[in-house]
Amino acid sequence: MITLLLILFPLVASLLLFFVKGQQVKNIALGAAILEFAIAIFALSQFKQDASMQFEWNSAWVQSMGITFHVGIDGISMLLVLLTTFLVPVIILTSFKNDHKNPSAFYALILFMQMALLGVFVSLDGFLFYVFWELALLPIYFICLLWGGEDRARITFKFFVYTLAGSLFMLGGLIYLYLHTPGTHSFNIDAIYAAGRGMDVVHQGYVFWAMFIAFAIKMPIFPFHTWQPDTYTTAPTQGTMLLSGIMLKMGTFGLVRWLLPIAPLGVEHYANTAIGLAVIGIVYASCIAIVQKDFKRLIAYSSIAHVGLIAAGILSMNVQGVQGGMIQMLSHGVNVVGLFFIVDIIQRRTNTREIQSLGGIRNVNPQFAVLFLFILLGSVALPLTNGFVGEFLLLNGLFQHNAWIAAFAGLSVILGAVYMLRSYQSIMLGETNSITSSFAPLENSEKAVLLIICAAVIAFGVFPKPLLDISGPAVDQLVQGVQAALGK
Repeated sequence: MITLLLILFPLVASLLLFFVKGQQVKNIALGAAILEFAIAIFALSQFKQDASMQFEWNSAWVQSMGITFHVGIDGISMLLVLLTTFLVPVIILTSFKNDHKNPSAFYALILFMQMALLGVFVSLDGFLFYVFWELALLPIYFICLLWGGEDRARITFKFFVYTLAGSLFMLGGLIYLYLHTPGTHSFNIDAIYAAGRGMDVVHQGYVFWAMFIAFAIKMPIFPFHTWQPDTYTTAPTQGTMLLSGIMLKMGTFGLVRWLLPIAPLGVEHYANTAIGLAVIGIVYASCIAIVQKDFKRLIAYSSIAHVGLIAAGILSMNVQGVQGGMIQMLSHGVNVVGLFFIVDIIQRRTNTREIQSLGGIRNVNPQFAVLFLFILLGSVALPLTNGFVGEFLLLNGLFQHNAWIAAFAGLSVILGAVYMLRSYQSIMLGETNSITSSFAPLENSEKAVLLIICAAVIAFGVFPKPLLDISGPAVDQLVQGVQAALGK
């Protein structure tokens, strides 16, 4: 019942927000998002730290086609539920100093997207998973289209076409599995798993590419990434945060929940190709980030590099790689939301995102400089920050798979430090200029957001064990199942 409540509450709240007028809509949206986070914390308090699927709700939906409304939470789902419910109120709070046209629709779409994202993470029916996957696309499309920046119509259309095309590949793969389910056809996750594992390596290869392309576009990884930098740059800040902080995790989660268990032979056969694409994306995106002049665009390319490492680690199919992917999903979500908020704060005060036009902000706002530095250090994976835990596990998992691949993937740590520290130096240090000399102090809502994110960066870096304990048993069971299917 808790799982159903997690889905229905933001849906009802989003529908009610359409009828709320005036500026109080911000407070109501924030209150609803905080209450949703409280429901997730209650679910966590009742959660047993084992590999079992808990809080299940299974109801017939389209019985004649074997489609059910089947949802539940295990350790893998729980981390993504916590990430989503934690970040949405933070994202809403970042908008308190922005005046959006038609705020009722803006905040209603954010909460509707939260509902769809949670549905993706808790679905235990292949068709239901696809429905929520598509539902998550609709609100972010309208957020980017209605409140985005220059040339938003063309850029948003490209994003929509890319992701919709990927979704169709995934739907084809799911239908192919559905038609091969043993006995009565069903989209139930266990039946889909059995159908996939019952195929030989050739047919699992077909399923692998159908689903991998969908997930690769959503993350995105090279060469399916071309929609991302323009979309992240043009979208309103809150839209970029939703895309980068949570929505791209749909792709990495799909690798863990659906791809590895369904097509282990296909993953093993094509792992080096897929990991190779991810690693190429890491180095390529990092190099492009180094030469960026627009700070928001730099963060967009850095996200491609970070997600490439997550995907590569997961596809290594060992406990360290998959567990590192789970932890890094959380760390990246928190850090990238913080970085995009830093961009928003700077742009609203200076009317520019050009790195070379800034400088010396530390001299007029040292408090902002310190908070920015904490988030930046988490992003470059400094030990004792949240980014270090996931990256260490990911590189460990990749090393077990292939030492040479791990070496190239490890370049992300070096290159990430280059572009992030150089940008910090150019923006925050040195002498002030006519643009930065009057940089205003932080507002209370801005301080609250930055302090929350900094606290998460430090807390999860110093004491990651609670997060590892949540997902650990489910990850162990998943990897053991995959290894058994491979005959290892």
